Amino acid sequence: MDLAINPFSSGTRLRDMIRAIRACKTAAEERAVVRRECAAIRAAISEGDQDYRHRNMAKLMFIHMLGYPTHFGQMECLKLIAAAGFPEKRIGYLGLMLLLDERQENAMFCFEHLVVLNADRDLNHSNQFIVGLALCALGNICSAEMARDLSPEVERLLQSREPNTKKKAALCSIRIVRKVPDLAENFMGSAVSLLKEKHHGVLISAVQLCAELCKASKEALEYLRKNCLDGLVRILRDVSNSSYAPEYDIAGITDPFLHIRVLKLMRILGQGDADCSEFVNDILAQVATKTESNKNAGNAILYECVETIMGIEATSGLRVLAINILGRFLSNRDNNIRYVALNMLMKAMEVDTQAVQRHRATILECVKDADVSIRKRALELVYLLVNDANAKSLTKELVDYLEVSDQDFKDDLTAKICSIVEKFSQDKLWYLDQMFKVLSLAGNYVKDDVWHALIVLISNASELQGYSVRSLYKALLACGEQESLVRVAVWCIGEYGEMLVNNVGMLDIEEPITVTESDAVDAVEVSLKRYSADVTTRAMCLVSLLKLSSRFPPTSERIKEIVAQNKGNTVLELQQRSSLLERMPVIDEASYLAKRAASTQATISSDKLAAAATPGSSLKLPNGVAKPPPAPLADLLDLSSDDAPATTSAPTTAPNDFLQDLLGIGLTDTSTAGGAPSASTDILMDLLSIGSSPVQNGPPTVSNFSLPGQAETKVAPVTPQVVDLLDGLSSSTSLSDENTAYPPITAFQSAALKITFNFKKQSGKPQETTIHASFTNLTSNTFTDFIFQAAVPKFIQLRLDPASSNTLPASGNDSVTQSLSVTNNQHGQKPLAMRIRITYKVNGEDRLEQGQINNFPAGL
Repeated sequence: MDLAINPFSSGTRLRDMIRAIRACKTAAEERAVVRRECAAIRAAISEGDQDYRHRNMAKLMFIHMLGYPTHFGQMECLKLIAAAGFPEKRIGYLGLMLLLDERQENAMFCFEHLVVLNADRDLNHSNQFIVGLALCALGNICSAEMARDLSPEVERLLQSREPNTKKKAALCSIRIVRKVPDLAENFMGSAVSLLKEKHHGVLISAVQLCAELCKASKEALEYLRKNCLDGLVRILRDVSNSSYAPEYDIAGITDPFLHIRVLKLMRILGQGDADCSEFVNDILAQVATKTESNKNAGNAILYECVETIMGIEATSGLRVLAINILGRFLSNRDNNIRYVALNMLMKAMEVDTQAVQRHRATILECVKDADVSIRKRALELVYLLVNDANAKSLTKELVDYLEVSDQDFKDDLTAKICSIVEKFSQDKLWYLDQMFKVLSLAGNYVKDDVWHALIVLISNASELQGYSVRSLYKALLACGEQESLVRVAVWCIGEYGEMLVNNVGMLDIEEPITVTESDAVDAVEVSLKRYSADVTTRAMCLVSLLKLSSRFPPTSERIKEIVAQNKGNTVLELQQRSSLLERMPVIDEASYLAKRAASTQATISSDKLAAAATPGSSLKLPNGVAKPPPAPLADLLDLSSDDAPATTSAPTTAPNDFLQDLLGIGLTDTSTAGGAPSASTDILMDLLSIGSSPVQNGPPTVSNFSLPGQAETKVAPVTPQVVDLLDGLSSSTSLSDENTAYPPITAFQSAALKITFNFKKQSGKPQETTIHASFTNLTSNTFTDFIFQAAVPKFIQLRLDPASSNTLPASGNDSVTQSLSVTNNQHGQKPLAMRIRITYKVNGEDRLEQGQINNFPAGL
């Protein structure tokens, strides 16, 4: 009668509660049902109801899985565990594992109290299933203290006669070893003895325990190498050669789970040990050759066998066998198998490159796979396979596929092809041909720095300039929708238009083409109209037309009309550069490549700490051309002005985008007259004089011109007395010398360390300051691994040179020095500010100090 009135009483069955919850149409209704049920369970707990205690605990576990709080029922677990019957204990232990969290102190206290009261009764119970319940709970939530207290009991149970108890004791031992690695030695002998069992469940648990022991202790690893390899080989041989066993058979394979566990343990034992590796070579070869690959279970064993062979000191023949298995995987229909095979082949590249090269054709086919994950992984593997011998053939395959590849894949494929061509080209002509093909097929996906480098190479290869402009002209007519192709083509037409019209520099492989002056102008005009919304392409087209007006006088009036049509656009000042008619000076390729490599370095800002970087390796130049060391940027145009500023060999900031440097677009006005060129300004910036306003009264300034989506880059005016190559104009403003002496400051001082800053400025560069930092150890202990880092606001640019040493002597006997170069882009408006971070070790212990410097002298 009560149940009919109150369906949420403590006597409600679990299935009725689940049915009521599932019948809820809204979350509010579900919360109401759970709230009423929890209230009924609380009432039953308060009344000490024993008849429905196990049912209430089952309902609490379901509520817990729904995400509702059930902490009020934790003590009921203890009461159920203390009961005599197996059903109550089962619910109690299950609730203990679900409701209690080892990270909660009260929960662990309850569990430890439970073990004190029930260890003898449960772990020593005559019923093996009750012993199993206790072992299972212990293996899931025991703490380090519990592990120390109960490890003797668990060791004893490892010698039990019951396979089920042995298995659960071994799994519990894994938890104990993880919690207290010092106890690993107590389980080594028992783990080896368990490998002699026949029951597969015990064997799998024993193998897992051995693997955990190897991770926990080096002594255990050496012990198991000496004592368990025979047992592992025997187990693997038995399961490989055993007849059909229905209780262990999966798809015709006897217990693949045991196979895989044993192979993993063999990999751990054989890694870095030649003797162990030699001992297991034969059984690995047997497994690799006898296991069938037409079922997933067999493929899983083969994959694990391959990974074991690659992880140990295997013979070369065995490694070739493993790589051949991966090659067969690549022909499998299952995408997952092909993907893991590609992953493993990438790892195998570090071991045996030649063996992987034999499967190059199959890997190339995977690049064309319908699955995008396989395509990307195969492309990365192909990139690793490229060398000087096969670069041309692989590049041809990839370029051919580029034409038919999906749009989503073109970006990655184009980047890899360009990287391969730049890295492995031995011939400039081959380099140009491949880049022209890429620009024609996927020019919209070519990065800016790639086509910038192509322009630099063309400007340096005088014998190929005619061939380049003719090839690009034909490609422009055929593939005018590729943006990067259009930019390179119109640049070449503007620079070498007369070679296009007069067929200058014809190669033997070329056929003469007929191009009139009007045709060349038509090509540029079409590109100008097609890309009317793109500032950069339009700017390059207009500059090209201006240059053609001087090379092709009959077309000058037509070009003026085209330029006049652009008076209403944002690049109106390009019309004022009608004097920009000379060919661009040749850029030193070595200097450009050095600057391009430096452009990958990140700008030091307030969000990034600057650490002293070690000098990198020498730059590998593409196209097989030996280049001299890069000259300073000030000498790039061979200027002999005495007023040219001295520059440093290392870049001080992250350079501007080369597209901005090439066209002068994206530059903003600067209010500081008389500053030296910023370190981020490329020498190409003024060559086309785009983005500069006409000279008025005073020094030339830079107008506000930015690309869509790009931040404005602040660049100081050019140095006086340096002739503008394109305008023939020079500045008459002289720079004022700044000879002000700045006193040294104590930038930072703690009980252990003192940092002193000395300042130095170069004449004519008020924005730039060189800081010499001196570090003194005030303690009696030597500092090792000493590292100084600094961060500055965004308007300040910072570069740190390497420190004189990473060891700071004790008691101020000697000091470590380090130089910092600082450029304040808002000099005179905002003072310097800096946050510092110092890390070092004292007797092997890591130390950290940090602070902020605000006491810089005025004027910095």
